[in-house]
Amino acid sequence: MNNKKGKLIIIAGPTAVGKSKFAIELAKRVNGEIICADSTTVYKGLDIGSAKVSKDEMRGIKHYLIDVANIDENYDITRFQKDATFAINEIHSKGKIPILVGGSGFYIQAVLYGIDFCTEDEAERKKVRNELMKIIEINGKEKGSKILFDELYKVDKKSCELIDKNNIKRVMRALEFYKLHKSPISKHNEVEGQKEAKYDYLFYCLRLNRDKLYDNINKRVDKMIADGLVDEIRSLIKAGASKNQDAMQSIGYKELFDYALQGSDDKNELDKCVDLIKQHSRNYAKRQLTWFKNKTDARWIDMDEYLDDLAKL
Repeated sequence: MNNKKGKLIIIAGPTAVGKSKFAIELAKRVNGEIICADSTTVYKGLDIGSAKVSKDEMRGIKHYLIDVANIDENYDITRFQKDATFAINEIHSKGKIPILVGGSGFYIQAVLYGIDFCTEDEAERKKVRNELMKIIEINGKEKGSKILFDELYKVDKKSCELIDKNNIKRVMRALEFYKLHKSPISKHNEVEGQKEAKYDYLFYCLRLNRDKLYDNINKRVDKMIADGLVDEIRSLIKAGASKNQDAMQSIGYKELFDYALQGSDDKNELDKCVDLIKQHSRNYAKRQLTWFKNKTDARWIDMDEYLDDLAKL
């Protein structure tokens, strides 16, 4: 690092690889504070299913962008970019090093390069969004999601390689962008990603071999269920959460929402939901790794040996 720009350390990698613990240990060593680049932990009440770091686990390290939105809010990437940039400036003002931690490549890229998300007419955007929502309402969630994903595939194949077909929020946003700008959002992101970085940064990606990573994912999901994820979702429903809210589209919540809503205690049905969460989490981890492998300046750290690697930083 040099002193031409503000310093930034990025800790990225797939879900369940151990980013939080690694980042906290790093923050202790370099006098840093952590900014969470996660689209789920921003929501109040989404604690168990988001694997939100607890106060004890933080070990005195300040964390930013946790519990900053209510579940009925649409916390999108533009809001994250604004909030994360503000947090970075605040950390710099303390003479500390900001550490951006997360598994969302798009969120990280938005902050690192100051991505321009294009000015859009809010009324026109709402009109397009409503048209897309009607497809879901008319055809149902499963069939409607497939229709939207197939439509996106025709105009933006590259985005389809990076977006989970079941992630209605991101599929809609990509389609929305295309309809408003007559150009694929993947092309826009590629161009914006070629900008000069705003910060003097170090980019670390954590990895495990696939079997260990998948085992971590499966154990994490089992722990979420044991810790009361179903009851957490039922509490959110009682507080007014609805199935179509962005917060409820997060992995772990969308698969269990109907089960929790029905008040069922059918173990076979619960097991099916749990298997879906594990499957969707593994698929997400694959897409995350695909995105980060394209970061040519990333320094990869094998978590089996991370203590040795950390000592070299």
